[in-house]
Amino acid sequence: MNDFDVIIVGCGPVGALAANLLGKQGLSVTVLEREDTLHPLPRAVHLDHEMMRLFQGAGVIDRIAPQMRDTDGHLHVGADHGVIRYMGTVGQPRPFGWANDYFFYQPELEAHLRAGFADCERVSLRLGAEFIGLEQDGDGVNVRFAQGGHEHSLRSRWVIGCDGSRSAVRKALGVELDDLGFEEPWLVIDAEVDGPVAFPPISGVPASADLQRLSVMMCDPARPATIVPGRGNHRRWEFMLLPGEDDADMMAPDAVRALVGPWIGHAPHTLVRAATYRFHGLVAERWQVGAVFLAGDAAHQTPPFFGQGMCHGLRDVANLAWKMAAVVNDHADPALLDTYQPERDPHVRAVIGAAVAAGRYICELNPAKAATRDADIRLAQASRDGETAHDLIPPIGAGAIMPGSPAAGERFIQPRGADGRLLDDRVGGGWRLFVRSAAIGGETRAVTRIDAATVDDGDAIIDWLDQRGVDAVLVRPDHYVFGTASGTGAGLLHGRCGALALTVEAAA
Repeated sequence: MNDFDVIIVGCGPVGALAANLLGKQGLSVTVLEREDTLHPLPRAVHLDHEMMRLFQGAGVIDRIAPQMRDTDGHLHVGADHGVIRYMGTVGQPRPFGWANDYFFYQPELEAHLRAGFADCERVSLRLGAEFIGLEQDGDGVNVRFAQGGHEHSLRSRWVIGCDGSRSAVRKALGVELDDLGFEEPWLVIDAEVDGPVAFPPISGVPASADLQRLSVMMCDPARPATIVPGRGNHRRWEFMLLPGEDDADMMAPDAVRALVGPWIGHAPHTLVRAATYRFHGLVAERWQVGAVFLAGDAAHQTPPFFGQGMCHGLRDVANLAWKMAAVVNDHADPALLDTYQPERDPHVRAVIGAAVAAGRYICELNPAKAATRDADIRLAQASRDGETAHDLIPPIGAGAIMPGSPAAGERFIQPRGADGRLLDDRVGGGWRLFVRSAAIGGETRAVTRIDAATVDDGDAIIDWLDQRGVDAVLVRPDHYVFGTASGTGAGLLHGRCGALALTVEAAA
């Protein structure tokens, strides 16, 4: 007999979102967190529109959105202090309803996510509970943990390890990490600054770009650096450590002041922290061992050059949550969960690959090679006009999607109506079948059928269907397209969602 449907190990943002999503679906959950209090310092600082949509679906967006800072994208500056790459969003459409880039203060985000499930009777949080080990059998998982000076044991159907880059769950499973060949030392400095950042002269900045609203990467071989805007007056700098520099020496107050001083000038400020990190590209060889799953930094570590590290983890648990809910609530075959790694691993590797590629050119310390790099990137950029960081995120290529179907695996749009309301708030979550007109009928199981012509969205969904030459689209609970189809006869959209055995087809 299991005590819970799911035990989550770790209550950072990834574990906390998992608890919200699973609790909202009615699953019984307990979260084990080894620390007694929230970590007081900022770590992750960036997330994107997809994460905001997940918070929206989890019912916590009203808590979180007021303390987010939406910004305008990314700017890379070359060795000559001229722009080499611009991924700006000023004037760009927002097809997913939210801005592409948001900056936040992690202690606040974690507090809001925990508050989101605090009143859910099906979710409990155990603080000061340190994971010790686990044992599996065919029916569930026994999890052992220490709390209050005693060892305890709980049992669940599944376990999700969200316990960070040094994951004790991953180590208990004996899972190794695949090293993607990137490791560079950086010093991260956070400060509260009462005033704008003082940038050096930069040539080629687009007229619409505001440096105070961009993540700026100085690809300077003298010392690569990143400057990002935080929420309120929080600012972050990341400086690459040069060969021979000692971590402890560079974290010393005098060294920190020397690095950030030119950027702050005489503005009143308070240094919050300075810490050195090794930026890695690592992916777990196995994300699932029996009924135990790894998510977030426990499963992968991403260089931060496009701010996708935490986003990966939130996508992970969104992927797991709807599948676990389908098994518990809709009696789907548990084998549906075997699609987790086939969907998420290639997705993560593609983004890590883009971040590693950017990291390699950002971290170039040879002035001659840096000059060549600048010329090559500027030439390539000419064919990428209008590029944004959103373009780096690939579709799902395999798993619980309809093979060969146009747009399968893409993220589906979320248009706003004339009254400002977003699509998900209008039609709800879960499985949604959008059809071109009422003439396209159909019987569905566990699916909401929506006539796109009746949605107040400025015909955004109809336009989406037109652009892909299809008449219907089936969208998964995590907002990825399961499949599309055309026609009005039987078999308009007929597919099996992996082991879910969910069938959608037109009326004859």
